[in-house]
Amino acid sequence: MAKQSLFCIFAFILLFTACDGESQSVDDMHTSVYVGTYTRGESEGIYHLSLNHKTGELTVPVLVAETANPSFLAVHSSMKFLFAVSEMPDQGQGTSGALSAYAIEEDGSLTFINKMETGSRGPCHVSLNEPGSHAFVAHYGGGSVSVLPVAENGQLSATSGFSQHRGSSVNPERQSAPHAHSVFLDAAQKRVYVADLGLDRIVIYNFDRANGSITEQSYAGVPPGGGPRHFTFHPSGRFAYTNNELTSSVTGFRVDSVTGDLSAFQTISCLPNDFEGSNSTAQILTSNDGRFLYVSNRGHNSIAMYTIDQMSGQLEAIGHQSTMGETPRNFNIDPSGRFLIAANQASDNLVVFRINDQTGRLENTGHRAAVPTPVCIVYRG
Repeated sequence: MAKQSLFCIFAFILLFTACDGESQSVDDMHTSVYVGTYTRGESEGIYHLSLNHKTGELTVPVLVAETANPSFLAVHSSMKFLFAVSEMPDQGQGTSGALSAYAIEEDGSLTFINKMETGSRGPCHVSLNEPGSHAFVAHYGGGSVSVLPVAENGQLSATSGFSQHRGSSVNPERQSAPHAHSVFLDAAQKRVYVADLGLDRIVIYNFDRANGSITEQSYAGVPPGGGPRHFTFHPSGRFAYTNNELTSSVTGFRVDSVTGDLSAFQTISCLPNDFEGSNSTAQILTSNDGRFLYVSNRGHNSIAMYTIDQMSGQLEAIGHQSTMGETPRNFNIDPSGRFLIAANQASDNLVVFRINDQTGRLENTGHRAAVPTPVCIVYRG
């Protein structure tokens, strides 16, 4: 009888362990997705949903934060906090934008922590350094970049670093003034790269983490009238790329391993040769393994796809994938590197594509979700 009891207990433990493992694997199959939006229409703020790692299926979006125009988001490296710019309409020189901090709860919901002014107009992009000690904000309206300290509890403090860009370029309608459009850090977390559409420059700063300040070091130009918008590093750190919004092209740079300075080596179109309509590019990303590069086209409504030569950094166009919607302002690759989600701003939907790990081409999974005016996608995990 004792042997039978011990056997039953042992069997129960094995069954419980197996069930618990299965439950855990189901949880591990999903990644949290947060979507920033413009709230000029039906949207009310930031939405949350989950991505299935195996199928690419998305859950029904849930509103997790009511806030005005959270047009760009960033997740803290600890995965405990989320930050959102408030891209408000330009109401004059005295208007300052804001950055909000939220705690990410276990169920994916957000709890507001605090909000700080960013010191300039029209904040449109935010990123964080890897330790998560500082947030960096680019201002399209103000043509500037600012730095805000982040406490261990996610709370933002007043601006510790700021730089005002000055100048113009050749397009009188879009480049009569500076328009800082995005801000990124290098892998060493010592330099900050700001793509300024109005200046046709990538402005490079030295970042002093001790006091949260930035000091301009140098800059690199793109062909006149290009209008650099976003920026991405190759995982090797040897190359970087910017998408030129106004000329629908990509410029590739070599990165000096000592100084971090950029030198351009290639500019290539994002459009098919026979395309005759109007178009502007929005997002640019290298694949997680560094073998491919992607750029979104607003007008052609596609993702341009390229292979990257691992020795030279040269791009070779391999085609275009329709985003199955209108005005793909943003897209992002999930942490596994298997899926790319495109946010179609004008058609209010997210569309999931599988990345072919051999060719780099995007394959429509058939999975999508309805989100009003989506303009930014970030992942937690």
